[in-house]
Amino acid sequence: MSPGIMVVGGFIRERASAAVSGDGQAALTQLWQQRWSGCPPVGYKLRDPYRSVWIRFHSLPESKRYAEDESEYTVVLERYNSVLDELFAGADVYVMTPLWTTEAEVPSRQAVTGYWQSLLVEDDPDPDFRTYCHLFAARRPWRRGCIDELLRDIADDKVAGVLITDTRMQRIHHPYDGGADVFLATSEERDRMRDRHADWLSRHPSGL
Repeated sequence: MSPGIMVVGGFIRERASAAVSGDGQAALTQLWQQRWSGCPPVGYKLRDPYRSVWIRFHSLPESKRYAEDESEYTVVLERYNSVLDELFAGADVYVMTPLWTTEAEVPSRQAVTGYWQSLLVEDDPDPDFRTYCHLFAARRPWRRGCIDELLRDIADDKVAGVLITDTRMQRIHHPYDGGADVFLATSEERDRMRDRHADWLSRHPSGL
């Protein structure tokens, strides 16, 4: 974990980077609408509308889902960081972290900065079964290993729904427990990345 970032309750809090606020919220929303208008910024919903630029990589050999020892965590983090480096090395990124609730109001959490927007993800006549996603975003320089603590929590299914994107939102990395969904700028770019990491692909015809 870099000295400029820490994880608080599953969120990223930036000490050296810029949290999104005010005009930045509107600019971020506009960027998303320009590039990914077919879907809200919810990782598991992106795959179907953007399948032509999507690729999934698994985190461990033989598609094993969870690491059991430090040697396996090393593999998990190596795969995450290798792809993130290819996508974002030398650039700034937005790291978007969600809070999932059944309430439309944003919970008051003093430790969390960078509120972006709230989404009704799953509607239901019974309010107890509605799901809201409150998104927080922070801009930071990408450095290999700078979010390893967060990635490890994702790998352990302690955090879900994180999105990492370049500042023009041309590419998205969506890590989950077991791997990562990656969305590229073009299908040709997707194919090149797929071929570079063919050993990390699912054997299932769907790519899942």
